[in-house]
Amino acid sequence: MTFELQYTDSKTEARAGVITTDHGQITTPIFMPVGTLGSVKGVHQHELKDDIKAQIILGNTYHLYLRPGLEVIEKAGGLHKFNGFDRPMLTDSGGFQVFSLSGIRKLTEEGAKFQSHIDGSKHMFTPEKVMDIERTIGADIMMAFDECPPGDSDYEYAKKSLGLTERWLDRCIKRFNETEPKYGYNQSLFPIVQGCTFPELRKRAAENVASKNADGNAIGGLAVGEPTDVMYEMIEVVNAILPKDKPRYLMGVGTPQNLLEAIERGVDMFDCVMPTRNGRNAMLFTKNGVMNMRNKKWEMDFSPIDIEGDSYVDTAYSKAYLHHLFKAKELLAMQIASIHNLAFYLYLVGEARKHIIGGDFSIWKSKMIEKLGQRL
Repeated sequence: MTFELQYTDSKTEARAGVITTDHGQITTPIFMPVGTLGSVKGVHQHELKDDIKAQIILGNTYHLYLRPGLEVIEKAGGLHKFNGFDRPMLTDSGGFQVFSLSGIRKLTEEGAKFQSHIDGSKHMFTPEKVMDIERTIGADIMMAFDECPPGDSDYEYAKKSLGLTERWLDRCIKRFNETEPKYGYNQSLFPIVQGCTFPELRKRAAENVASKNADGNAIGGLAVGEPTDVMYEMIEVVNAILPKDKPRYLMGVGTPQNLLEAIERGVDMFDCVMPTRNGRNAMLFTKNGVMNMRNKKWEMDFSPIDIEGDSYVDTAYSKAYLHHLFKAKELLAMQIASIHNLAFYLYLVGEARKHIIGGDFSIWKSKMIEKLGQRL
Protein backbone atom coordinates (compact mmCIF):
# COMPACT_ATOMS: atom_id res chain seq x y z
CA MET A 1 0.00 0.00 0.00
CA THR A 2 1.19 3.50 -0.80
CA PHE A 3 -0.07 6.97 0.09
CA GLU A 4 0.52 10.08 -1.98
CA LEU A 5 -0.23 13.37 -0.24
CA GLN A 6 -1.41 15.57 -3.11
CA TYR A 7 -2.66 18.79 -1.49
CA THR A 8 -2.58 20.44 1.93
CA ASP A 9 -4.92 23.33 2.66
CA SER A 10 -3.05 26.61 3.24
CA LYS A 11 -5.29 27.77 6.14
CA THR A 12 -5.98 24.45 7.94
CA GLU A 13 -4.48 20.97 8.32
CA ALA A 14 -6.94 19.52 5.76
CA ARG A 15 -5.33 17.21 3.20
CA ALA A 16 -6.18 15.49 -0.08
CA GLY A 17 -4.34 12.37 -1.16
CA VAL A 18 -4.59 8.96 -2.79
CA ILE A 19 -4.07 5.52 -1.25
CA THR A 20 -3.13 2.74 -3.66
CA THR A 21 -3.86 -0.88 -2.72
CA ASP A 22 -3.82 -4.11 -4.72
CA HIS A 23 -7.62 -3.82 -5.00
CA GLY A 24 -7.55 -0.27 -6.34
CA GLN A 25 -7.13 3.37 -5.38
CA ILE A 26 -8.86 5.37 -2.64
CA THR A 27 -9.00 9.17 -2.87
CA THR A 28 -8.85 10.93 0.49
CA PRO A 29 -10.48 12.24 2.58
CA ILE A 30 -12.70 9.16 2.45
CA PHE A 31 -15.63 7.68 4.35
CA MET A 32 -15.77 3.87 4.65
CA PRO A 33 -19.21 2.23 4.99
CA VAL A 34 -19.30 -0.36 7.78
CA GLY A 35 -19.97 -3.93 6.63
CA THR A 36 -19.56 -5.63 10.00
CA LEU A 37 -20.48 -9.17 8.93
CA GLY A 38 -19.24 -8.78 5.35
CA SER A 39 -22.39 -6.87 4.44
CA VAL A 40 -23.32 -3.20 4.69
CA LYS A 41 -26.78 -3.70 6.20
CA GLY A 42 -29.52 -3.57 3.58
CA VAL A 43 -27.24 -2.54 0.70
CA HIS A 44 -26.22 -4.60 -2.35
CA GLN A 45 -22.59 -4.51 -3.52
CA HIS A 46 -23.60 -2.97 -6.87
CA GLU A 47 -25.36 -0.15 -4.99
CA LEU A 48 -22.23 0.40 -2.89
CA LYS A 49 -20.03 0.58 -5.97
CA ASP A 50 -22.18 2.25 -8.62
CA ASP A 51 -24.57 4.47 -6.67
CA ILE A 52 -23.02 5.21 -3.27
CA LYS A 53 -19.56 5.15 -4.89
CA ALA A 54 -17.88 3.52 -1.89
CA GLN A 55 -14.16 3.13 -2.54
CA ILE A 56 -13.45 0.97 0.53
CA ILE A 57 -15.63 -0.80 3.11
CA LEU A 58 -15.08 -2.34 6.55
CA GLY A 59 -15.44 -5.84 7.90
CA ASN A 60 -15.13 -6.79 11.57
CA THR A 61 -12.75 -9.45 12.84
CA TYR A 62 -14.76 -10.34 15.95
CA HIS A 63 -18.05 -10.81 14.12
CA LEU A 64 -16.62 -12.63 11.07
CA TYR A 65 -14.61 -14.96 13.31
CA LEU A 66 -17.84 -16.00 15.04
CA ARG A 67 -19.99 -16.02 11.87
CA PRO A 68 -19.50 -17.46 9.28
CA GLY A 69 -16.16 -18.54 10.78
CA LEU A 70 -12.67 -18.71 9.32
CA GLU A 71 -13.08 -22.08 7.60
CA VAL A 72 -15.83 -20.71 5.36
CA ILE A 73 -13.97 -17.48 4.56
CA GLU A 74 -10.71 -19.28 3.77
CA LYS A 75 -12.44 -21.85 1.56
CA ALA A 76 -14.14 -18.98 -0.31
CA GLY A 77 -10.71 -17.43 -0.97
CA GLY A 78 -11.00 -14.53 1.48
CA LEU A 79 -13.66 -11.93 2.24
CA HIS A 80 -13.44 -10.22 -1.18
CA LYS A 81 -14.39 -13.48 -2.93
CA PHE A 82 -16.94 -14.38 -0.26
CA ASN A 83 -18.95 -11.14 -0.39
CA GLY A 84 -18.26 -10.13 -4.01
CA PHE A 85 -16.82 -6.68 -3.21
CA ASP A 86 -13.73 -6.32 -5.40
CA ARG A 87 -12.53 -2.94 -4.10
CA PRO A 88 -10.32 -2.31 -1.04
CA MET A 89 -11.45 -3.50 2.38
CA LEU A 90 -10.32 -2.85 5.95
CA THR A 91 -10.87 -5.09 8.98
CA ASP A 92 -11.18 -3.74 12.49
CA SER A 93 -9.36 -5.97 14.97
CA GLY A 94 -12.33 -6.68 17.23
CA GLY A 95 -10.80 -4.77 20.15
CA PHE A 96 -13.75 -2.40 20.37
CA GLN A 97 -16.28 -5.26 20.23
CA VAL A 98 -14.49 -7.15 23.00
CA PHE A 99 -14.41 -3.89 25.02
CA SER A 100 -18.18 -3.62 24.49
CA LEU A 101 -18.60 -7.06 26.11
CA SER A 102 -17.26 -5.74 29.45
CA GLY A 103 -19.50 -8.02 31.50
CA ILE A 104 -18.38 -11.20 29.76
CA ARG A 105 -14.69 -10.64 29.04
CA LYS A 106 -11.41 -10.74 30.96
CA LEU A 107 -8.23 -8.93 29.94
CA THR A 108 -4.78 -10.31 30.74
CA GLU A 109 -1.29 -9.65 29.43
CA GLU A 110 -1.76 -12.62 27.10
CA GLY A 111 -4.97 -11.32 25.51
CA ALA A 112 -8.72 -11.08 25.98
CA LYS A 113 -10.93 -13.96 27.06
CA PHE A 114 -14.55 -13.45 26.11
CA GLN A 115 -17.86 -15.19 25.68
CA SER A 116 -19.63 -15.09 22.34
CA HIS A 117 -22.66 -12.79 22.35
CA ILE A 118 -24.36 -15.43 20.16
CA ASP A 119 -24.12 -18.67 22.14
CA GLY A 120 -21.99 -17.93 25.20
CA SER A 121 -19.08 -20.07 23.94
CA LYS A 122 -15.66 -19.08 25.32
CA HIS A 123 -12.86 -17.67 23.14
CA MET A 124 -9.44 -16.07 23.51
CA PHE A 125 -8.09 -13.27 21.33
CA THR A 126 -4.35 -12.65 21.52
CA PRO A 127 -2.48 -10.20 19.29
CA GLU A 128 -1.01 -13.17 17.40
CA LYS A 129 -4.38 -14.86 16.92
CA VAL A 130 -6.00 -11.65 15.70
CA MET A 131 -3.23 -11.17 13.11
CA ASP A 132 -3.81 -14.73 11.90
CA ILE A 133 -7.57 -14.16 11.72
CA GLU A 134 -7.10 -10.92 9.75
CA ARG A 135 -4.70 -12.69 7.37
CA THR A 136 -7.43 -15.29 6.77
CA ILE A 137 -10.14 -12.66 6.22
CA GLY A 138 -7.77 -11.02 3.76
CA ALA A 139 -8.63 -7.30 3.94
CA ASP A 140 -6.20 -4.85 2.33
CA ILE A 141 -5.79 -3.02 5.64
CA MET A 142 -5.62 -4.86 8.98
CA MET A 143 -5.94 -3.10 12.32
CA ALA A 144 -3.77 -3.90 15.34
CA PHE A 145 -5.43 -5.55 18.35
CA ASP A 146 -5.82 -2.98 21.13
CA GLU A 147 -7.74 -2.33 24.29
CA CYS A 148 -10.35 0.38 23.92
CA PRO A 149 -10.86 1.73 27.47
CA PRO A 150 -14.10 3.51 28.43
CA GLY A 151 -14.20 7.23 27.65
CA ASP A 152 -14.54 8.10 31.34
CA SER A 153 -11.47 6.07 32.46
CA ASP A 154 -9.30 7.70 35.11
CA TYR A 155 -5.65 8.50 34.39
CA GLU A 156 -4.23 5.42 36.12
CA TYR A 157 -6.47 3.02 34.23
CA ALA A 158 -5.86 4.83 30.94
CA LYS A 159 -2.09 4.67 31.48
CA LYS A 160 -2.19 0.97 32.34
CA SER A 161 -4.43 0.26 29.36
CA LEU A 162 -2.14 2.16 26.99
CA GLY A 163 0.84 0.15 28.21
CA LEU A 164 -1.03 -3.05 27.38
CA THR A 165 -2.04 -1.73 23.94
CA GLU A 166 1.59 -0.79 23.20
CA ARG A 167 2.92 -4.22 24.21
CA TRP A 168 0.18 -5.88 22.17
CA LEU A 169 1.14 -3.69 19.19
CA ASP A 170 4.71 -4.99 19.28
CA ARG A 171 3.37 -8.53 19.26
CA CYS A 172 0.99 -7.69 16.37
CA ILE A 173 3.84 -6.27 14.29
CA LYS A 174 6.06 -9.28 15.03
CA ARG A 175 3.35 -11.75 13.99
CA PHE A 176 2.40 -9.68 10.94
CA ASN A 177 6.05 -9.68 9.78
CA GLU A 178 6.35 -13.43 10.38
CA THR A 179 3.34 -14.29 8.22
CA GLU A 180 2.44 -13.91 4.55
CA PRO A 181 -0.80 -12.86 2.87
CA LYS A 182 -2.91 -15.90 1.93
CA TYR A 183 -4.50 -14.83 -1.33
CA GLY A 184 -1.73 -13.38 -3.50
CA TYR A 185 -2.17 -9.67 -2.74
CA ASN A 186 -0.54 -7.42 -0.15
CA GLN A 187 -1.97 -6.41 3.22
CA SER A 188 -1.01 -3.47 5.45
CA LEU A 189 -1.14 -3.22 9.24
CA PHE A 190 -2.25 0.03 10.91
CA PRO A 191 -1.40 0.65 14.59
CA ILE A 192 -3.93 2.50 16.77
CA VAL A 193 -3.27 5.51 19.03
CA GLN A 194 -5.12 5.20 22.35
CA GLY A 195 -4.78 7.26 25.56
CA CYS A 196 -8.37 8.29 26.37
CA THR A 197 -8.75 12.05 26.90
CA PHE A 198 -5.32 12.64 28.45
CA PRO A 199 -3.07 14.77 26.18
CA GLU A 200 0.10 13.42 27.80
CA LEU A 201 -0.94 9.80 27.09
CA ARG A 202 -2.14 10.60 23.58
CA LYS A 203 1.20 12.28 22.87
CA ARG A 204 3.16 9.30 24.17
CA ALA A 205 0.95 6.89 22.19
CA ALA A 206 1.29 8.91 18.97
CA GLU A 207 5.08 9.03 19.32
CA ASN A 208 5.21 5.27 19.83
CA VAL A 209 2.93 4.60 16.84
CA ALA A 210 4.85 7.03 14.62
CA SER A 211 8.09 5.17 15.43
CA LYS A 212 6.70 1.93 13.93
CA ASN A 213 6.76 3.38 10.39
CA ALA A 214 3.53 1.59 9.42
CA ASP A 215 1.73 2.15 6.10
CA GLY A 216 -0.93 4.17 7.92
CA ASN A 217 -2.00 5.05 11.45
CA ALA A 218 -5.30 5.16 13.31
CA ILE A 219 -6.74 7.20 16.17
CA GLY A 220 -8.98 5.04 18.36
CA GLY A 221 -10.92 5.38 21.59
CA LEU A 222 -12.76 8.58 20.67
CA ALA A 223 -16.50 9.20 20.23
CA VAL A 224 -17.08 6.91 23.24
CA GLY A 225 -18.87 9.49 25.38
CA GLU A 226 -16.38 12.36 25.70
CA PRO A 227 -17.46 15.93 24.72
CA THR A 228 -16.82 16.77 21.06
CA ASP A 229 -14.42 19.64 21.88
CA VAL A 230 -12.27 17.14 23.83
CA MET A 231 -12.33 14.77 20.86
CA TYR A 232 -11.15 17.57 18.55
CA GLU A 233 -8.38 18.49 21.01
CA MET A 234 -7.14 14.87 21.08
CA ILE A 235 -7.11 14.76 17.25
CA GLU A 236 -4.96 17.91 17.21
CA VAL A 237 -2.53 16.51 19.79
CA VAL A 238 -2.13 13.24 17.88
CA ASN A 239 -1.98 14.66 14.34
CA ALA A 240 0.78 17.07 15.37
CA ILE A 241 2.93 13.95 15.90
CA LEU A 242 1.75 11.34 13.38
CA PRO A 243 3.77 11.40 10.12
CA LYS A 244 2.31 13.61 7.41
CA ASP A 245 3.22 11.17 4.64
CA LYS A 246 0.97 8.38 5.96
CA PRO A 247 -2.84 8.25 6.02
CA ARG A 248 -4.59 8.97 9.32
CA TYR A 249 -7.73 7.05 10.17
CA LEU A 250 -10.17 8.28 12.84
CA MET A 251 -12.08 5.21 13.99
CA GLY A 252 -15.84 5.18 14.55
CA VAL A 253 -16.53 8.88 13.86
CA GLY A 254 -19.13 10.26 13.32
CA THR A 255 -21.72 12.89 12.40
CA PRO A 256 -21.29 14.89 9.17
CA GLN A 257 -20.10 17.83 11.31
CA ASN A 258 -17.56 15.58 13.08
CA LEU A 259 -16.15 14.53 9.70
CA LEU A 260 -15.61 18.10 8.53
CA GLU A 261 -14.05 19.18 11.83
CA ALA A 262 -11.69 16.20 11.76
CA ILE A 263 -10.79 16.75 8.09
CA GLU A 264 -9.89 20.33 9.04
CA ARG A 265 -7.54 18.84 11.66
CA GLY A 266 -5.75 16.53 9.22
CA VAL A 267 -7.72 13.24 9.25
CA ASP A 268 -7.92 11.26 6.00
CA MET A 269 -10.14 8.22 6.69
CA PHE A 270 -13.38 7.64 8.60
CA ASP A 271 -15.86 4.89 9.37
CA CYS A 272 -19.09 4.94 11.34
CA VAL A 273 -22.35 3.02 11.61
CA MET A 274 -24.26 6.30 11.96
CA PRO A 275 -25.44 6.70 8.32
CA THR A 276 -26.88 3.18 8.23
CA ARG A 277 -28.03 2.83 11.85
CA ASN A 278 -29.66 6.27 11.94
CA GLY A 279 -31.06 5.64 8.48
CA ARG A 280 -32.76 2.46 9.68
CA ASN A 281 -34.33 4.65 12.38
CA ALA A 282 -35.75 7.12 9.83
CA MET A 283 -33.08 9.82 10.16
CA LEU A 284 -31.81 11.25 6.87
CA PHE A 285 -28.74 13.47 6.61
CA THR A 286 -28.74 16.09 3.85
CA LYS A 287 -26.62 19.11 2.93
CA ASN A 288 -29.40 21.32 4.35
CA GLY A 289 -29.89 19.47 7.63
CA VAL A 290 -31.52 16.40 9.15
CA MET A 291 -34.95 14.92 8.37
CA ASN A 292 -36.95 12.53 10.57
CA MET A 293 -39.01 10.63 8.03
CA ARG A 294 -41.51 9.43 10.65
CA ASN A 295 -42.70 13.03 11.19
CA LYS A 296 -46.27 13.67 10.07
CA LYS A 297 -45.09 16.76 8.16
CA TRP A 298 -43.90 14.47 5.32
CA GLU A 299 -47.21 12.58 4.99
CA MET A 300 -48.44 14.66 2.05
CA ASP A 301 -45.08 15.86 0.70
CA PHE A 302 -44.78 14.31 -2.75
CA SER A 303 -41.54 16.06 -3.63
CA PRO A 304 -38.40 13.91 -4.11
CA ILE A 305 -36.62 12.70 -0.95
CA ASP A 306 -33.67 14.99 -1.73
CA ILE A 307 -33.71 16.87 -5.03
CA GLU A 308 -30.01 17.68 -4.57
CA GLY A 309 -29.07 14.16 -3.46
CA ASP A 310 -26.44 12.00 -5.15
CA SER A 311 -28.24 8.65 -5.10
CA TYR A 312 -30.91 7.33 -7.43
CA VAL A 313 -33.21 6.84 -4.39
CA ASP A 314 -33.23 10.61 -3.81
CA THR A 315 -35.31 11.36 -6.90
CA ALA A 316 -36.91 7.94 -7.50
CA TYR A 317 -39.07 8.17 -4.36
CA SER A 318 -41.02 10.91 -2.61
CA LYS A 319 -40.85 12.01 1.02
CA ALA A 320 -44.48 10.92 1.46
CA TYR A 321 -43.70 7.43 0.13
CA LEU A 322 -40.67 7.01 2.41
CA HIS A 323 -42.73 8.31 5.36
CA HIS A 324 -45.39 5.69 4.56
CA LEU A 325 -42.78 2.90 4.35
CA PHE A 326 -41.40 3.79 7.78
CA LYS A 327 -44.85 4.02 9.35
CA ALA A 328 -45.71 0.62 7.82
CA LYS A 329 -42.36 -0.82 9.00
CA GLU A 330 -41.49 -1.92 5.47
CA LEU A 331 -37.91 -3.17 4.96
CA LEU A 332 -37.57 -0.98 1.85
CA ALA A 333 -37.71 2.11 4.09
CA MET A 334 -34.48 1.08 5.82
CA GLN A 335 -32.82 0.27 2.50
CA ILE A 336 -33.71 3.61 0.93
CA ALA A 337 -32.58 5.58 3.99
CA SER A 338 -29.30 3.64 4.29
CA ILE A 339 -28.46 4.17 0.62
CA HIS A 340 -29.33 7.86 0.80
CA ASN A 341 -27.23 8.46 3.93
CA LEU A 342 -24.18 6.56 2.67
CA ALA A 343 -24.32 8.40 -0.67
CA PHE A 344 -24.51 11.68 1.27
CA TYR A 345 -21.47 10.82 3.42
CA LEU A 346 -19.46 9.91 0.31
CA TYR A 347 -20.66 13.12 -1.37
CA LEU A 348 -19.58 15.14 1.69
CA VAL A 349 -16.00 13.82 1.79
CA GLY A 350 -15.81 14.16 -2.00
CA GLU A 351 -16.84 17.82 -1.77
CA ALA A 352 -14.34 18.38 1.04
CA ARG A 353 -11.62 17.00 -1.24
CA LYS A 354 -12.69 19.30 -4.10
CA HIS A 355 -12.54 22.36 -1.84
CA ILE A 356 -9.16 21.37 -0.34
CA ILE A 357 -7.78 21.14 -3.88
CA GLY A 358 -9.63 24.35 -4.86
CA GLY A 359 -8.14 26.27 -1.92
CA ASP A 360 -11.39 27.39 -0.26
CA PHE A 361 -12.00 24.51 2.16
CA SER A 362 -12.35 26.61 5.33
CA ILE A 363 -14.93 28.98 3.75
CA TRP A 364 -16.97 26.04 2.37
CA LYS A 365 -16.71 24.10 5.65
CA SER A 366 -18.01 27.02 7.74
CA LYS A 367 -21.08 27.33 5.50
CA MET A 368 -21.70 23.58 5.56
CA ILE A 369 -21.41 23.26 9.35
CA GLU A 370 -24.14 25.90 9.78
CA LYS A 371 -26.56 23.92 7.61
CA LEU A 372 -25.77 20.33 8.59
CA GLY A 373 -27.19 20.53 12.12
CA GLN A 374 -30.54 22.06 11.16
CA ARG A 375 -33.72 20.07 11.77
CA LEU A 376 -35.85 20.11 8.64
